[in-house]
Amino acid sequence: QVQLVESGGGLVQAGGSLRLSCAASGSRFIFNLMGWYRQAPGKQRELVALIGNPGIPDYADSVKGRFTISRDNGKNTVYLQMNSLKPEDTAVYYCNVLVEGIGTYWGQGTQVTVSS
Repeated sequence: QVQLVESGGGLVQAGGSLRLSCAASGSRFIFNLMGWYRQAPGKQRELVALIGNPGIPDYADSVKGRFTISRDNGKNTVYLQMNSLKPEDTAVYYCNVLVEGIGTYWGQGTQVTVSS
């Protein structure tokens, strides 16, 4: 069973920064795609960033130049560094992992709130 534990959300003023982390349990698993999605109130869940193994990161247009996704394969952890945050970035952020031969798993979500 794969478990994802997220951390790093919180409240920040516009222009500030936050770093999200998502640690995936299970050293015997191969984690292919790792990424972050977000869902704002009243809106559908949307892709924020993805990174393969190996792979070139892919970003939503709305976060390009401000967010950076990275992964540490030794720790089975994916990170999302968020800079120059805007109020419209406010959402619940979910970690998503594609496990080879098994399927997709979601984290529990972490709230990011950006005040103006």
